[in-house]
Amino acid sequence: MTCFDLTIKNHIAHIVLNRPEKRNSMVREFWSELPDLIEDIDNNVRARVIVISSTGPHFTSGIDTSLFAEMSVSKKDDNLRYAQAMFYQEVKQLQRTFTVLENARLPVLVAVQGGCIGGGLDFITACDMRYATRDAFFTLFETNLAMTADVGTFPRLAKLIPEGFVKEMAYTGKRINAEEAYRFGLVNSLYETQEAMITNVMKIAQEIASKAPHAVFGCKATINYSRDHSTSDTLDYVALWNASHFKIDETLEAMGAIKNRRLGSFTDLAKKTLI
Repeated sequence: MTCFDLTIKNHIAHIVLNRPEKRNSMVREFWSELPDLIEDIDNNVRARVIVISSTGPHFTSGIDTSLFAEMSVSKKDDNLRYAQAMFYQEVKQLQRTFTVLENARLPVLVAVQGGCIGGGLDFITACDMRYATRDAFFTLFETNLAMTADVGTFPRLAKLIPEGFVKEMAYTGKRINAEEAYRFGLVNSLYETQEAMITNVMKIAQEIASKAPHAVFGCKATINYSRDHSTSDTLDYVALWNASHFKIDETLEAMGAIKNRRLGSFTDLAKKTLI
């Protein structure tokens, strides 16, 4: 892989952005490698939790500028309408890369150090939980480039932090430091160093991995559903979910594990198969 390293241990898949010399910019390969990785881990039940971290001074500098040239629409194009349609399709593909994170059955935790710029914000808002070092900063940078962010930030960020802060970030394109991100609720916790952050995020991941995978999947599915539906609809959804997925054997095993202070032995999610 061009952009990532992967290790899997103790039911945790650890994906690491591995181009620190290029500030982990999102080159063409990034947009296919990431969804392929996530879908492989999820579909083949290779782990119960996914942790994403990075290398170097910055988490990511965002979309590589070479992609802008590839996607640009010029009035000199012989067929402007065709060019615009191609641009639309390109953006939809970029959006899919991060939607895969949201649609994965597994929880996705992301650990951010240094800059999380432009497309990096789209990236982390599609994850389930976000953690950051105190030197981290976040920029909705597209406005500075005379662009409107379109890969996923707005529909997700506006559900994570107050709308006024989203608009301030979007209209000004300014940096938001880690303390502000924590105060807004964008990140769960702050850490002094990247090493301390990774250590603690892996502990959280291990705790999640020790739970019944079907129960954790049910939590993610229901929470995501609730963002776009009423309380009444979500209550009906979770009732139907449990009617379909509840397993008394799993509950009895969980109760026994708690009583005897041991780890539970739970059934993994089923592999996804192509029909």
